[in-house]
Amino acid sequence: MTSIRAVKGDITEANVDAVVNAANRHLIPGGGVDGAIHAAGGPAIAAETRKIRAERGEIASGEAVITTGGDLQAKRVIHTAGPIWGEVTDYGAVQDLAACYHNSLDLAAANACRSIAFPNISTGVYRFPLRLAAETAIGAVKTWVETNPSAMDEIVFVCFNDENHSIYEELLD
Repeated sequence: MTSIRAVKGDITEANVDAVVNAANRHLIPGGGVDGAIHAAGGPAIAAETRKIRAERGEIASGEAVITTGGDLQAKRVIHTAGPIWGEVTDYGAVQDLAACYHNSLDLAAANACRSIAFPNISTGVYRFPLRLAAETAIGAVKTWVETNPSAMDEIVFVCFNDENHSIYEELLD
């Protein structure tokens, strides 16, 4: 049975097989979670994202790619491009955000990762409403787990502040 839980903390310190990076579509190291993962993980992660970008160009909102974990405890980083709130319809943004979780979990499972940590994708500078993002994330993860019941041992939502953590805790109860 897959454990799904929320913690307040720093995703770069998560002791899991894979951490998810809230990346930008260009896979260029940026700020927020993306900047923290690249800083803590070292240059190997950026080298791999440059190679991916050279081979395929930018990724669309909802897509995901995988790299080494570099210097992180996690052996892999899954980079997913979350939707920017207001750039598409609300329905489209919710669908893209759900795809971030589904595609990240698919990549993790395909790469023998049994545990994964997610940040609060798109809730920072991309302005996705916090509660709607949490509802979408939890719904997407639970749907994926129902379809793939033995693929993951642990899924952790690593919340960066008390407000997000409280929302996730309430919704997971």
